[in-house]
Amino acid sequence: MREFGYMRATDVAGAVSMLATDPEARFLGGGTNLVDLMKTGVENPALLIDVRELPLDRIEVADDGALKIGATVTNSDLAADPEVRRRYPALAQAVLAGASGQLRNMATVGGNLLQRTRCGYFGDTTQPCNKRVPGSGCPALTGEHHNHAILDWSEHCVATHPSDMGVALAAFDAVISVHTADGPAELPLSEFYLPVGDTPHRETALPPGALITGVTLPAAPVAARSRYRKVRERASYAFANGSIAAALDVEDGTVRDVRLAFGAVASRPWRARKAEQALTGGPATPEAFAAAADAELAAARPLTHNGYKVPLIRNLVVAMLTELTQEDVR
Repeated sequence: MREFGYMRATDVAGAVSMLATDPEARFLGGGTNLVDLMKTGVENPALLIDVRELPLDRIEVADDGALKIGATVTNSDLAADPEVRRRYPALAQAVLAGASGQLRNMATVGGNLLQRTRCGYFGDTTQPCNKRVPGSGCPALTGEHHNHAILDWSEHCVATHPSDMGVALAAFDAVISVHTADGPAELPLSEFYLPVGDTPHRETALPPGALITGVTLPAAPVAARSRYRKVRERASYAFANGSIAAALDVEDGTVRDVRLAFGAVASRPWRARKAEQALTGGPATPEAFAAAADAELAAARPLTHNGYKVPLIRNLVVAMLTELTQEDVR
């Protein structure tokens, strides 16, 4: 591991100023992803700026009913928060599915949003990778890719985003608060992650030198009737082969509101807006759920060894929405 400096920030503006002094500096939250990447040589920051003691560790309900989550809230505290569990149960379930208890105790909300892909070629510095070294190639296209993207990938990168928490946040229209050299700003999660295109090394629209300070979830009554389900290769700590965050509001057999987001299918958490549009105002039946899933997955382009993800996600949509329909009878 390369030698690096260490500084501890005491206020948000000061943290941003510290980062501006060194282009090779990085913010350090729980370190559950960054430190691993430093050990393997993928990340080589000259300076770490510890932001864990900034006053960003609160979860609060705003006057308009929105839920405000500070960037240094740990994943364990997020999953255990009564308001999160009551109003956004899919978010609590996603966080609990995302890592071991030890990791959840350290990992932060802000860091979770910025975690890097778990593609084996990205983590192996002896291999080419366009995310790590732009222009070097993407060996996953013809190599090991059974858990890679089926939606919106390009010939430059087929890796997926690993976050479970991000999938639930995508379903509920989360807004990210940041602090830049010019002051505070906001960025919808739907605009935060960039399409992979021909610049896979540019993963987010986070302004250079900006610090994530929190996440806001707008008030959404449908979110109280939500679930998160993750399919993985073992029951213990593992990244998803496919996942879904779903919320459903049904009245007299008709879908009044629905939220759907998929994980492990693209370079970013995937909001299934075509499926939502197909379902809203229509019948809440397994046949309708399957047709909506097919509409969303029509754009899928499986690789040689990951075509199983298409029926996997389709089945998840039907199973989850059917379960929510049975719970939501009124």
